[in-house]
Amino acid sequence: MAIKQLSEEQVRDWTLEQKDRWWFENVWKGDMPQLTVRSAVTGMMLGGILSLTNLYIGAKTGWTLGVGITSVILAFAMFKVLKRLGLGNEFTLLENNCMQSIATAAGYMTAPMISSLAAYMMITGEVIPMTTTMAWIISLAVLGVLFAFPLKRRFINDEQHPFPEGRAAGVVMDALHTGDAREGMFKAKLMLICGALSALVKLLSSQVIMAKIEAAMWIKKGYLTIPEFLDEWIYNHEWIYNRWTPKLAGTELRQLTVRLEPDVVMFAAGGLMGIRTGVSLMVGAVINYCVLAPWMINRGDIQGKMDAAGAITYGFREITMWALWCGVAMMTTASLWAFFSKPKVIFSAFAGLFGGRKAQRSDVLKGIELPMWVFFLGIPLVGAVVVALAHTFFDVEIWLGVIAVPLIFVFTLIAVNSTALTSITPTGALGKLTQLTYGALAPGNITTNIATASITGEVAGHASNLLMDIKPGYMLGGKPRQQAMGHVLGILAGALVSVPIFYMVFLQIGPSDLMAGKYPPVASQKSFGEEATAVAPEDAATEADPGTQPRELITEQYPMPSAVVWKGVAEVLTEGLDKLAYSAQWAALIGALVGILLEILRFVTKGRSWLSGVGVGLAMVIPFHTCLAMFLGSLFFYVAGLTWKDTTARLNKIFVANQEPVCAGLIAGGALTGILVILLENFVI
Repeated sequence: MAIKQLSEEQVRDWTLEQKDRWWFENVWKGDMPQLTVRSAVTGMMLGGILSLTNLYIGAKTGWTLGVGITSVILAFAMFKVLKRLGLGNEFTLLENNCMQSIATAAGYMTAPMISSLAAYMMITGEVIPMTTTMAWIISLAVLGVLFAFPLKRRFINDEQHPFPEGRAAGVVMDALHTGDAREGMFKAKLMLICGALSALVKLLSSQVIMAKIEAAMWIKKGYLTIPEFLDEWIYNHEWIYNRWTPKLAGTELRQLTVRLEPDVVMFAAGGLMGIRTGVSLMVGAVINYCVLAPWMINRGDIQGKMDAAGAITYGFREITMWALWCGVAMMTTASLWAFFSKPKVIFSAFAGLFGGRKAQRSDVLKGIELPMWVFFLGIPLVGAVVVALAHTFFDVEIWLGVIAVPLIFVFTLIAVNSTALTSITPTGALGKLTQLTYGALAPGNITTNIATASITGEVAGHASNLLMDIKPGYMLGGKPRQQAMGHVLGILAGALVSVPIFYMVFLQIGPSDLMAGKYPPVASQKSFGEEATAVAPEDAATEADPGTQPRELITEQYPMPSAVVWKGVAEVLTEGLDKLAYSAQWAALIGALVGILLEILRFVTKGRSWLSGVGVGLAMVIPFHTCLAMFLGSLFFYVAGLTWKDTTARLNKIFVANQEPVCAGLIAGGALTGILVILLENFVI
């Protein structure tokens, strides 16, 4: 059924009161069930589980992916099956909508852990207590909700901005619940099949688990196991390795991370990102790992480490300690240039905010919208809590924390406007602006720089993402106050599930230590040519307790690129560029200029240029093999779209018309199994 909407002329000419009355009379679904017990439980369950996929993707790439459409299809199929089994009724349209708000809110809760909080731990060498992390990210998320809803009437009710990702979720829900149910079940089956295949690949890639299975089945070791990298047969065969070793400028390709890995999750992530992002990543990876890294190794600017045999070896960590400066500079200037190159977006964020005909207050939605007193009381109260937590947890001076609150308002306006038009939330760029601001206000205070940027960036991001979730509710006639309450439930679900898993998987802290509050230190990752050292409490690490030895947060498998960028900017602002190697200073300067030039090129060509400064720069802080996997995924689905154009063909229905469910299934199955594998390897096997 076609979704009712206003014409462009009506959006332009009608008052807010007229628009609200039209929505109330033509779209609102009245008392159709929305925030029910089953929609809340389903949303919290799916959101908590799917938030783990963002932990995996975020640790690999620094990005988070929306889980709204994935949760919508899964919930639709779940209750369709339950009805057939006689165990319940189908989800209503608005129950599904409320459920996706909860699930999406949970999915976004992972962002601080793989960015600002991870950067803080790498800088200080101290693990933030789990309860502190939970309190911090929940308070930031709730503050984001409070900042979002006063803007809802302007951006959604009045100006009717598209919020493309949210609109897509609304269209999918409308099609599932009012169209052919078989199409919805087909999408769900695709997701489940792809998820099962991806999970199987990830399980077969675990050498520890497969060794146990092969031994139990009396099968030769390695017969069923998928190698972690497909070039291992070269390095594992002594005869071949001694006669021919793939090298580039004297350095083995595997030490440059130039390898092919069977990572289905990154393959699918590339499919969702698209060919342009995939090409940008591949170009950046080739420049960094095939040109710059071998050159700098031969110059001696990239320092290797000595292995047990006394040979000097290199790897991702050694390379990225030099290369990150070029990548960080490129991503920062590219994102800031793209941000400020569209002044209309910034100015329109503030236009009509106060007064004017379009700001008229309407009471027709009095019992449907959230009351304004919630925001007038909630923002100061929760804002004060955030400032107090920043002072207590991160030693941010009260006056510096207070300054962050009005910055939240300004940055939220800008972030929401960008999300409303493009579905892109410029959290990174806004975080960098805060870091620049506090670099001047609190020079030399690196922890304040990280903590305050976390406040503004994360709150603005949560506010923007909430409005993205509210958009389909507005399209389908739901109650926004119930979606707001659902969003808070999602915040709690995401924190309760993803935070403990983050500590167990990436910090390798066992359940018993978490319950006892024992937090072994992490290695403080210094980027200015110093070796990683453990900065730990006096009683933290002892020879008698090897379990308290430092953990590495940055690894080749999980490079934490977003955290690397946050940390790198904070270090430059507080310690100065003069601490860098001379070649790294030049790389940072050239990277900054290239980032601007690439964005200018995109502007001049009206978006037709395939190269993105953010994409090219990102490739310099994640391994080559991860970039290659994402590029191959983007290339596969791009070629599929060009090759299988017949909409009636089976391959078109699978890989073109249902590209998103296929990729979502591959990501969910592989990422969840990948995290499960790590938990089993660390704490069970």
